[in-house]
Amino acid sequence: MTGWETRVLRVLACATVALAPVEGYVSAVHGQLAKLPPAALIVVWAAVRLRRREMPRPHPVHAVLAAFTVLVLASAAVHAGGPFTAEYTVRWLPFLAVAVVLIDVAATDVPVRTLLAAAVTGATVAGAGALYSLVVADAARATGPLADPNDLAFVLVTAVPLLAAVLPADPAPRHVLAVTAAATVLVAGAAATFSRGGALALAAGVGWLAARRVLSPKVVVGAAVATLAAAGAVATFAGPHLARSLREKSFIAESNVDTRELRWRAAARMFAENPVLGVGPGGFRAEYAAASHNAEIAEQTPVAHNMFLEVAAELGLPAFCLFLALIATAMVASERVLRSTRDRGPMVAVQASMVAVVVGAVFLSEQYYLPLWLLVAVAVAAALRTRRERRSGDAGAPRDQ
Repeated sequence: MTGWETRVLRVLACATVALAPVEGYVSAVHGQLAKLPPAALIVVWAAVRLRRREMPRPHPVHAVLAAFTVLVLASAAVHAGGPFTAEYTVRWLPFLAVAVVLIDVAATDVPVRTLLAAAVTGATVAGAGALYSLVVADAARATGPLADPNDLAFVLVTAVPLLAAVLPADPAPRHVLAVTAAATVLVAGAAATFSRGGALALAAGVGWLAARRVLSPKVVVGAAVATLAAAGAVATFAGPHLARSLREKSFIAESNVDTRELRWRAAARMFAENPVLGVGPGGFRAEYAAASHNAEIAEQTPVAHNMFLEVAAELGLPAFCLFLALIATAMVASERVLRSTRDRGPMVAVQASMVAVVVGAVFLSEQYYLPLWLLVAVAVAAALRTRRERRSGDAGAPRDQ
């Protein structure tokens, strides 16, 4: 591939990843602007592949993605009359296409670390927006670039483990300072959402990093001190507002537990009654009132607040198994890369972020956000890079990961 093609693909891939966490800010400029980078990435990638007459390097994940796409379309066709079917089918397809493209470009043109750095950068900006919305804009819970505080917490906490990927193996003080600052913004921004699911996901991701001995003690201590200092500053300058937010969160917390239990039961009932192709993309929202026997009068078309139950209910058992296979494939691919590289940081960070995704998705419907698809893509791409290096006679890790 020529140099300019590589540069264009790198810019578009990084823009797609970096702008995803701040989608709300981008959409505020123009309603369709957030869709431009991924659409341009797909079009340019396809044009380059056609011009070069090259196919993407094969990996088992491509078969899983293809089969999953077929089942999404089949479920949508069976439930074409649903009020949300078309809208949610259109949500699924771009993520599946972007996953395929990111796998290919990260395996050939964009270093894995570069993509992960773009993700961290975008999430850090989103974290700063979260803090601004709470402290300056007087929001009860941080929202910033995403309207739902829980979704925002998910994006922020899944980016925290990726800091271990962008930190060099032998970091200079400026690197430690930059990572500590980013960690402070991400953690403080997530805390400002008051999301309990986000807190559990963060604990799981950081715990994975610690268990696999990737976290440097000085980085942990520095980030902890900086985060406590930031919390103290917020408590000092926004004490009354913070107290009000905590009271409001405490008031709705018990209600959230009850409503999520209702939604999980409804999703399980839909899944049991429609095990093959589910109730269709977006079908949970359409069928919830009937399945729950109008358990929530104030909310007739909610999400399930559990990614796994929602996918199973809407798409059926075969698609659900393929969805789980995507996550398993990413974990297996990253583990294979770890066995053949001396640079453990990036892949352990990807695993830790995936663990955070899985834990957070137990409480949230996050299949329509980029972190999951990005992590699958970079894990598989790293495995493809490693395989290519082995075939070329280099037993070490790919140098540009």
